[in-house]
Amino acid sequence: MLNNNEIIIFFILVSLITGLVVFIAWIMLKLVIWGKSMSKGAYLFLAFFPLISLMPIPPLLMKMFKRPSKSSVNAKKTQETTLRMKMSKPV
Repeated sequence: MLNNNEIIIFFILVSLITGLVVFIAWIMLKLVIWGKSMSKGAYLFLAFFPLISLMPIPPLLMKMFKRPSKSSVNAKKTQETTLRMKMSKPV
């Protein structure tokens, strides 16, 4: 049989779990009410936004996000300046 302390601990745990479930249900109800007051586009955006994290970033895109080297930055700058110089020359 359970002694007095175990019964009290059991009821405390049951009440805490029940309170947590009721709190989560209340928060979800508030979110649904708030979401229904928004425009449909914003509601759909918030619904599908977490799905972005499920899709992995392809390796080709990761290469684009890497920090460019100094030589490529300098080459791009010189290319831009020569293009500007050609555009500014009168024909």
